[in-house]
Amino acid sequence: MKEHESVIFSKDHKFLEGLRWHDGHLWASDFFTKSVKRLASDGSSFETIAEIAGAPSGLGFLDDGSILVVSQADATIRRLTTGGSDSLYADFSSYAGGIGNDMIVTNSGHAYVGNFGFALGAEDPRPTHLVHVDPTGIVESVGGDVLFPNGMAITPDSVLLLAETWNHRITAFDIVDDGSLANQRVWAQLDESLHPDDIALDTDGGVWFGNALTLAEDSGFYRVIEGGEITDKVPVPGAWAVSCTFGGNSLDTLYMSCNTTTLDEFHEGHSSARITTANVGRRGAPSV
Repeated sequence: MKEHESVIFSKDHKFLEGLRWHDGHLWASDFFTKSVKRLASDGSSFETIAEIAGAPSGLGFLDDGSILVVSQADATIRRLTTGGSDSLYADFSSYAGGIGNDMIVTNSGHAYVGNFGFALGAEDPRPTHLVHVDPTGIVESVGGDVLFPNGMAITPDSVLLLAETWNHRITAFDIVDDGSLANQRVWAQLDESLHPDDIALDTDGGVWFGNALTLAEDSGFYRVIEGGEITDKVPVPGAWAVSCTFGGNSLDTLYMSCNTTTLDEFHEGHSSARITTANVGRRGAPSV
């Protein structure tokens, strides 16, 4: 396994999720400040784009320039326009077994969003389902049972890859023409010490994931290929490795959110966060 060093890009945040590279900038959701942030190109500052009362999580972008944001507490998706308006885009609370979580939005406007499925730290894990929101706003449950559906990526041949945090695996689905999901299967089964959070796909077909929920030496961002072989790691001991995305003009920089907290502190809203970067010798796959 090849290891890579990282450097600090931005610091003094609280709990960062949903890293996305869009329109020449890195974007992020900060749970505990309830803000959607757009960072300066050098990481020295950020702009608060919106405050989400229900705490923001997954981010996505529509071709009209508007931003989709998962509101965790009420399991909805908010739509932010370039003019500054904030409106309800979709309500998936009737399909969610827990608070809203990560999301991916395709270039054609299909959104896929996860939810915790249970009260983290207070209930035993139980399965839930992904939710699909089509470009007209129709909401439906898709795919089979999944356990804590988290980060997602879509391959060029229309396969949705999903991190199942509590099943320690990356799961694959075929995307059908209408946006529904079929042929659920295990893409990579991981060691039980690994809890994959957000994921990013590189052009060689590898998936990078953060190993969340640990501050120990196994904390870091890992690269796995289909079948389960781990090929690379960016260590971040002392922080939860949560979200990652490729960015930069050539999508050749891996951006990573590193949140220093414990499960008890997380429930109390206490955390400190930084974003680090690494050159891992690969490029991110373009959005589809």
